[in-house]
Amino acid sequence: MNKDRTFVVCIENQGYAASLEQRKLYESIPDASAEKHGHVRVIDESGEDYLYPKAFFREVRLSKELREAVSRAA
Repeated sequence: MNKDRTFVVCIENQGYAASLEQRKLYESIPDASAEKHGHVRVIDESGEDYLYPKAFFREVRLSKELREAVSRAA
């Protein structure tokens, strides 16, 4: 399991309604370049990773057990 795996919850999807659902948990992939530009790399509804405005999300800290369970369910 990738220890760098983090999860975010979508709080805004303006302009991306087909790709993001508000109040839904998404996996985030570390991307230092994206962070510098105010974006976050997220695996969206398509199953692919794309850059979105960081302001659209809030990081969610999951316990190790829950993080593993969520990862297995994907």
